[in-house]
Amino acid sequence: MKTRYLLILSTILVFTACQSRAQEQKPEHFEIEKTTDQWRSELTPSEFAVLREAATEPPFSSIFNTKSGSGTYHCAGCGAPLFKSNAKFDSGSGWPSFDRCIEGQVRFSTDYDLGYARTEEHCAKCGGHLGHVFPDGPRNTTGMRHCINGVALDFIPEQ
Repeated sequence: MKTRYLLILSTILVFTACQSRAQEQKPEHFEIEKTTDQWRSELTPSEFAVLREAATEPPFSSIFNTKSGSGTYHCAGCGAPLFKSNAKFDSGSGWPSFDRCIEGQVRFSTDYDLGYARTEEHCAKCGGHLGHVFPDGPRNTTGMRHCINGVALDFIPEQ
């Protein structure tokens, strides 16, 4: 019984500590700030879940996993340019992946949602959750893998 109590208490403490650290690290001020109701009325339910509530779309569900062609990937929430198509690569992870973002267009924070530190990515203009960045990308370029929810993106082809 004592072991069970300690396990439950430990789980609660870890969860609480992780949540509070994640909130401390998240960028708070963005050029575009709207109420939850405004975002909800402007975004699709899946865009709102990912961009505003930090949900993750199912793997291999995005049309951008296999998208090719020259252009720029923009934030689906505000239209800010985030990634160039020449930075895209097939990571096999199930989410669109890029080895670099457009400088200054993405902000980073630390999230502990899974109980360990991950680098979370946000649109620098509206704060929308994009995904996470990991150090397991192509070694011949940056070595980074920006693992991005496709629903958080719009693609504008080069003219």
